[in-house]
Amino acid sequence: MGAAREVLNIVVVGHVDHGKSTVIGRLLYDTKSLPEGAIERVKRISKEKGKPFEYAYLLDAFEEEQKQGITIDTTQLQFRTALRDYVIIDAPGHKEFLKNMISGAASAEAALLIIDANEGIQEQSKRHGYILSLLGIQKAYVLVNKMDLIDYSEEKFNEIKQDMNEFLNNLHVYPLKYIPISAFYGENITTKSDKMPWYKGEPILAAIDLFEKEKGLEGKPLRFPIQDVYKFDHRRIVAGRIETGTLRQGDTVLISPSNKMTKIKSIEYWADRDKTDIVYAGMSVGITVEDEFFNQRGEFIVHPEAPPLVADTFKANLFWMGKKELVKNKEYKLKLVTQEVECEIYAISKAIDATTLATVENASQVKTNDVAEVIIKTKRPISFDEFKNNQITGRFVLVDGYDVSGGGIVSGLVTEVQTISKFAQADLQLLVQCFDEYYFILSEGNIRKLEGRPRTFKVNDIIPVAGKTYEYPESFDLLDVKARVAARIRNCKLQAVLPLGDYQLESLPVLDHRGFLIRVHSQQEYQTFLKEVEALADWNDKRASQFAARWFDFSKYRTIGFTGNLDWADGDYSI
Repeated sequence: MGAAREVLNIVVVGHVDHGKSTVIGRLLYDTKSLPEGAIERVKRISKEKGKPFEYAYLLDAFEEEQKQGITIDTTQLQFRTALRDYVIIDAPGHKEFLKNMISGAASAEAALLIIDANEGIQEQSKRHGYILSLLGIQKAYVLVNKMDLIDYSEEKFNEIKQDMNEFLNNLHVYPLKYIPISAFYGENITTKSDKMPWYKGEPILAAIDLFEKEKGLEGKPLRFPIQDVYKFDHRRIVAGRIETGTLRQGDTVLISPSNKMTKIKSIEYWADRDKTDIVYAGMSVGITVEDEFFNQRGEFIVHPEAPPLVADTFKANLFWMGKKELVKNKEYKLKLVTQEVECEIYAISKAIDATTLATVENASQVKTNDVAEVIIKTKRPISFDEFKNNQITGRFVLVDGYDVSGGGIVSGLVTEVQTISKFAQADLQLLVQCFDEYYFILSEGNIRKLEGRPRTFKVNDIIPVAGKTYEYPESFDLLDVKARVAARIRNCKLQAVLPLGDYQLESLPVLDHRGFLIRVHSQQEYQTFLKEVEALADWNDKRASQFAARWFDFSKYRTIGFTGNLDWADGDYSI
């Protein structure tokens, strides 16, 4: 039997009129993933109706097969490339899709957002982009479809790319690629299109193979929620299921949220054949620890170098299915893995109609089948992860009385007001200004810097490598020599933040924390750069301008835009 192939779940979002069905149909057709006879059936139907062959009709062929009793899920369509298998999640409507995603019935790892090049960015496009924000999906491509209707114009494509980037970045969604396509004519679907020689990237099929698969459950940080503690002869056996990670006898572990450290004394077993000193994600196990702590149900056993978040207040996206409206200040029960705790809805930042995505800010209640961005306050601190980092320990349900009435995902901690973006790992932080924009203000005759919206990026977060006035490569290094901190960005993702002393120069672009290229091409040049920057008293030093002119290149990845004024930059987009 051959090794199991890797599977990646991709959700396709976009208005039906923008060619979503055609894109999916074309992918199925070009990868020969259709049911037997489907193509001939669509050709016959098209001929009978006097219409040209439509790839979108191929999805209807799946429905027809299902009616005939063949098990094919119309919401999960499958195809494969040489690299791996894909599942396309194409829900019939916002409501069903959001309910499934937040309550855990489906799990998209990446997304394709489709926009009509001829119509440009419409309200529907922004609403679909907002879905990605709600679900915390980081890996996304934007497919600009129907390029044939605008004569494959590079200028129009770049305009759509800039406008959509501006909107999505406000939602903390950073597309990894924008791909110009014509699904109907097969341009940039499986092979590069000769109609768009200006596009230097990959066609869709090659591009989706570049999506990085998340680590398997065993490769993620250890999360072992305690289910129960049993007194057995002289032993106190801690029992539960390892949700993610790997645990070995002798490991030093942290009990969270009580913050107690101990070591794994033994991994218990019933029969000699079950004896082991290592256990993995998915296994239900019993262990003993060296210290006789009072362990209780709900606590997490984790490795101290990768602890969960601990708080009594956090932000969440919630799908409400209760018989009564969700209201503020009412007591509910929250269940997250084996934790159970009383909680209340401290604030409803947004209540969102799941069908239309119409939004009410600072709402007092959430109606049945609607989505909400909320702040939840629990009666005691609990352990959890952001959903984007761990779907198991980042997902919860709310119980109203005796009924499970809501499903939610943790979107982050409630933090103080942040004024500058930063890269963070453990106790290291790198303050960054590389996401600021520069504009020549025509009405003033001055160049001004527009500061980027502040956000903390952690390891494995996607970062916005493209803005309106900057575009960085997919992989580069970022340095703040004065603060003695460096960061590695690989494939648009923050890979590591590290002390400058541990940083090693590679054959990749090196940028200053403000986004200026540093002209170093060898270890010798790098050492010379370090000595010169350390010799500067401060940036007011008269030698600083000479130093900057020698070592920095502002225009390599940055430009200066033109605008009449900066009024357009006020406020976030509201749906």
